[in-house]
Amino acid sequence: MTIKSSQNLVDDALKEVNTISPEEALKRLNGNKCNLIDIRDIRELQNSGKVENSFHIPRGMLEFWMDPNSAYFKEGKIDMNKELILFCAGGLRSALGAKSLKDMGFEKVSHIDGGFGAMKNKGFKIT
Repeated sequence: MTIKSSQNLVDDALKEVNTISPEEALKRLNGNKCNLIDIRDIRELQNSGKVENSFHIPRGMLEFWMDPNSAYFKEGKIDMNKELILFCAGGLRSALGAKSLKDMGFEKVSHIDGGFGAMKNKGFKIT
């Protein structure tokens, strides 16, 4: 049996998903052109803070909360007409999450290079 490493999964995802800089994400957020989705674990938000105007969807629930046919779908939480921009702590989980959303059929999906670690130094307000 051959197991694909988590790094290989991330590398494959990065070939398929749109990666944007924290600066570009902030520009799109300030222009009201996206949903900024934080997929970190709740403990990470409690320990490090939350990005203002972001939505929290834990990575483990992402596909279920974004599927209108799922019992876990969060009606009205996300504007489905806007770009979905995901971030995590460093950019690995968000790459996997973005690929998963693309696989589901979402077309306007990006993830932030460097994640929360990069964002907190680039003008995002942390609460």
